[in-house]
Amino acid sequence: MRNIGVILAGGNGSRFGGNLPKQFIKVAGKTIIEHTLDVFQKCSSIDEVAIVINPNFTSEIETIVSNNQYNKVKKILIGGKERSDSSLAAIKAYQNEENADEIKLIFHDAVRPFINRTIINEVIDSLNHCNAVDVAIKATDTIIEVCDKNQIVNVPNRDQLRQGQTPQAFRLKTIKEAYEKALSDPKFKTTDDCGVVLKYLPEETITVVEGAADNIKITYDLDMFIADKLFQLKNQEFKTSKFSSENIDQINDKCIVVFGGSYGIGKDIATICQEAGAKVYSFSRSENGVNVKNIEDVRTSLEKVYAEAGKIDYIINTAAILNKEALINVDQETVEEIIAVNYLGMVNVAKESFQYLKETKGHLLLFTSSSYTRGRASYSLYSSTKAAAVNFTQAISEEWRHFGIRVNCINPERTKTPMRVKNFGNEPVDSLLKSEDVAQISVQTLLSELTGQVVYVKK
Repeated sequence: MRNIGVILAGGNGSRFGGNLPKQFIKVAGKTIIEHTLDVFQKCSSIDEVAIVINPNFTSEIETIVSNNQYNKVKKILIGGKERSDSSLAAIKAYQNEENADEIKLIFHDAVRPFINRTIINEVIDSLNHCNAVDVAIKATDTIIEVCDKNQIVNVPNRDQLRQGQTPQAFRLKTIKEAYEKALSDPKFKTTDDCGVVLKYLPEETITVVEGAADNIKITYDLDMFIADKLFQLKNQEFKTSKFSSENIDQINDKCIVVFGGSYGIGKDIATICQEAGAKVYSFSRSENGVNVKNIEDVRTSLEKVYAEAGKIDYIINTAAILNKEALINVDQETVEEIIAVNYLGMVNVAKESFQYLKETKGHLLLFTSSSYTRGRASYSLYSSTKAAAVNFTQAISEEWRHFGIRVNCINPERTKTPMRVKNFGNEPVDSLLKSEDVAQISVQTLLSELTGQVVYVKK
């Protein structure tokens, strides 16, 4: 079987407004269609990708495919005025290929960038025992049916209603036959692909796979606003109970710099890397008088490491100050110190790291807190600087992506560290993560291909 992702991008964006179709609008540093293509490119069950595009924008999509090295994209097809024209373009492109009966077509809207690989895999698995699959979620609002006079004529039972999404997937021979019958019907009206199968191949069973609430279609301005917020909050989740150290030996020839490595998570990261054979250099105020708020301290530290090791692969900044106190009670010197260390220090580390990480196509790892999504009373400065850490990570990961530098941000749940004990006292041990566990996930993140992600560490 060949599993072919068909990305439907033939729309002209008339409902969205502007000069570009909505699939080419940028959100979170990439065009919407790039976010969608990223998922299909990385999905191991997808063998090939075809893009169906408006003929006026073929050069734009060719540039996107080339710049991102989407090697699964084998066809760029021309769509038509209606959605059915785009589906037919894909059907016709593959219907005469060898072993066409073994081809599965997975149709997906280009403007649903939050599709995930789990849904794609479940759709493909379902095609092993049926010929047509839809993706849908339970309807959360009451649906009403109205007549031409805009009066309610029916209120269907919501328990049996679903909101359709994509992908919709079919064995090629099934969707081909459905469209052949549809096109011979003079009363045929454009609908979605499952609707074509339902009407013209009523004997076929269409299996429904559970979708996701965030698998939204970006159609209007409000959708773009929501999408931007979803990307901001998007994270990779790792549970410490599922941690695996199988690939830890990949770090044995790396040169690693840890700012804030004298205690807590920073110290544990340094220990793990040293035990795995890496060259580790730790800098902090208490160890060697290095304060990240001073850019000269950061610059000199990195210069010394490079002079000795000849390269720097990974740079980690865990340095931060937490002062649990109402803002009106915090003296100005402390305010400025927290901002200088937590925010300016992060900027200093990033700025001075660039030249070294560009050379090695390395990784910058920063740290946020679970308080970044909503400010917390009594530590407003800490919460706000940790929110800044997320936005900063997302921004420079976009700036540095074409240099091959990865930038990520670790977001641990409440973790037992000396800084936390100092501010919160003794808490139930079972309610906190161990700093060693957060350090393990941090090292795994360094070894991953992730970039621009908030890595959420849970128990």
